[in-house]
Amino acid sequence: MLDVKSVDWGAYAPAVVGCAGPQLTAEERVLFGVRKPLGLILFARNIVDPAQVKALVADFRGVVGNRFAPVLIDQEGGRVARLKPPHWPVFPRGAVFGDIYARDPAAAEEAAYLNYRWIGAELAALGIDVDCAPVADVPVEGAHDVIGDRAYGHDADTVSVVAEAVMRGLSDAGVMPVIKHIPGHGRSHTDSHLDLPVVDTSAEILECSDFLPFVALRHAPWAMTAHIVYSAYDGVLPATMSPNVINRIIRGRIGFDGVLISDDLTMKALKGTPAVTGLASLRAGCDLVLHCSGDLPEMQALFGVLPAMSREAVRRVSSARNALPQPRPFTEAEQARYQSLMEQVSV
Repeated sequence: MLDVKSVDWGAYAPAVVGCAGPQLTAEERVLFGVRKPLGLILFARNIVDPAQVKALVADFRGVVGNRFAPVLIDQEGGRVARLKPPHWPVFPRGAVFGDIYARDPAAAEEAAYLNYRWIGAELAALGIDVDCAPVADVPVEGAHDVIGDRAYGHDADTVSVVAEAVMRGLSDAGVMPVIKHIPGHGRSHTDSHLDLPVVDTSAEILECSDFLPFVALRHAPWAMTAHIVYSAYDGVLPATMSPNVINRIIRGRIGFDGVLISDDLTMKALKGTPAVTGLASLRAGCDLVLHCSGDLPEMQALFGVLPAMSREAVRRVSSARNALPQPRPFTEAEQARYQSLMEQVSV
């Protein structure tokens, strides 16, 4: 049986892709079997019930020939949750943990840890091993609510402590966390799903506020970029496509050395086809690119231009997966403790 340490990660394309529905189509099976994307990301359109999700995950891994191929999902809780009732519990929005932190920091840390232990256990039971959480952004007054109540607080200290607990909870469940949106989405006045945000804040302010949670979490296994122009570092290119932001800030100032994946290439913040923006993102320093829509022609075009995964990307992907603990079940005692912590909170 294949051991995770024997996987040739360099044999896979540096992309995580979506699929169109709850099962792989014949065309997707051919494309993925030939092009071998590193991983798959799931959305509501891909989810019916637990048995179906487990079958889809297993089928994808079989098609690409890697039972350790990462499978991602956005399961933050609150308004960003792909797994929903009746098959899965409702989990609170991130702001709830900031509210608890204001009264009792220790309780907030424990509640966040247990919340994501539970989320992680739900994911691990399906074979999903990467959660696009925690949100480490620090929203400021007047910013667009695309982050809003997804954030754990409005100051770097609160966000750093709670997000660290989130990471530990997921990791202890056998799920790799993804810190997002590096180097910080909290000042955006625009939803990057719809247009390209520009942040004109000075480097001095960014580095002593927005970047701090990412510095604290720089040991995370994965991070997702922000599709934002930070004019203090690059007046033209968003972070995802900016060599200066990736090399000087994300890898340098912040010190992140984990797997760096772009946010979705199909978001309207990026101008150009996914093939064009994906190649530019990899050349700028992203390890992987993310294509979420499941649009088959777009994926075919993207795979047509993707280079082989870089040596550093292979190292980072391998290190992150090798360091992942074995899943640990979420116990009844942990669930009871979590519920007692949350009894006084409106989710």
